[in-house]
Amino acid sequence: MTTRNNMLRSYLFSTVLIISIVLGGVVGYFFEQVRLLKPLGDIFLNLLLTAIVPLIFFSISSAIAKAGSLGRLGKIMSRMIFIFLLTGLIAALYALFVVKLFPLVNNFPIELTSPENATTLGFSDQLVKVFTVSNFSQLFSHEHISALIVFSILVGLALVSAKENGETFVKFLQEGEDLFMRVISLIMYFAPIGFFSYFAVLVNELGPKLVESYIRIAVIYYAASLVYFVVVFSIYAYLAGQLAGVKLFWKNLFLPATTALATCSSAASIPANLLATKNMGVSSEICETVIPLGSIIHKDGSVMGGIFKIAFLFGVFHSNFSGLDVLCVAIAVSLLVGTVMGAIPSGGMIGELLILAVYGFPSSVLLAVAAISVIIDPIATMLNVTGNTASSMLITRLVDGKTWLLKIKEIKA
Repeated sequence: MTTRNNMLRSYLFSTVLIISIVLGGVVGYFFEQVRLLKPLGDIFLNLLLTAIVPLIFFSISSAIAKAGSLGRLGKIMSRMIFIFLLTGLIAALYALFVVKLFPLVNNFPIELTSPENATTLGFSDQLVKVFTVSNFSQLFSHEHISALIVFSILVGLALVSAKENGETFVKFLQEGEDLFMRVISLIMYFAPIGFFSYFAVLVNELGPKLVESYIRIAVIYYAASLVYFVVVFSIYAYLAGQLAGVKLFWKNLFLPATTALATCSSAASIPANLLATKNMGVSSEICETVIPLGSIIHKDGSVMGGIFKIAFLFGVFHSNFSGLDVLCVAIAVSLLVGTVMGAIPSGGMIGELLILAVYGFPSSVLLAVAAISVIIDPIATMLNVTGNTASSMLITRLVDGKTWLLKIKEIKA
């Protein structure tokens, strides 16, 4: 009952946020006085930016420290990582193709101001600037979030190697993570007012063109996702088990797909996905490893969403979204958003901050990017969940060989 209540609460909260964004846009379009609401939006944004920095450190460090034993899973884990990275890369390249074919922001009338060094650094210089800082105190600024992530990973790895000597510090990290998750939860009670105020002022300043951009993003993302869902996942199923694999995949996919759409939660879809993959013939040792872990670190829909957010920002700021350096960084960041960020509580917001930090866009547009997550959430979650279903079949093919379906039939016979 508690799980069901949490699912309903999460779905209701997402609905409230969407309503807040829409109402804020409508009010901002018709009433000039909404600029008086700007402090409310700024307060919400500043609270988020302040609380999310320590959360990143505690969450990543403790997650790695707790996951140190996963290496013992051997063959399944190595194949799983390979498939997760490969399918994530395919999702990123597909999304990149879509946003280049259908630009998300057309003729945006106002050129927002971004830092001069947003995209002018070379690839090697950008790597140094993005992932390191010269002073320890700089780690605790949201402008250097990627450097903080690297530092947090190093702390987590050090704790893994320390074993029992680091248990006290691991407990401290876990308690810190829990504490700041509670802080974030308290701040999020203010989210409907914050989103309403922010978008009322934003639409008032930028006009209906911004609303048109969000509608365009929604249409393109949903259409592209449906194509990816049908075509790419069918190809994965065929590679895993040829035509028999395709039939099994689509025969059992309805339950996890509809659960994901209804709950907007990868975690809530785990039971349905486990049932579906077992009915497809995936062994328990594989699906019970791949599905729970995949719900955390493998999210094709989120990878695609990362590319869409980056392309949106480049369009709004009238920056040139081309060139090998820019596109390679976009793919890398989107993969990070859909994998590592998924393992962190409030990872979506952290992923959006990472995008801003990597490209040097101002943190003031964080909520504008976060709105994209809210808009695409249902179908993105469906891709995240069903992507793990297809991946479990591919992993089974690599672990058990190309005759895995024949073995299943023999066992059932």
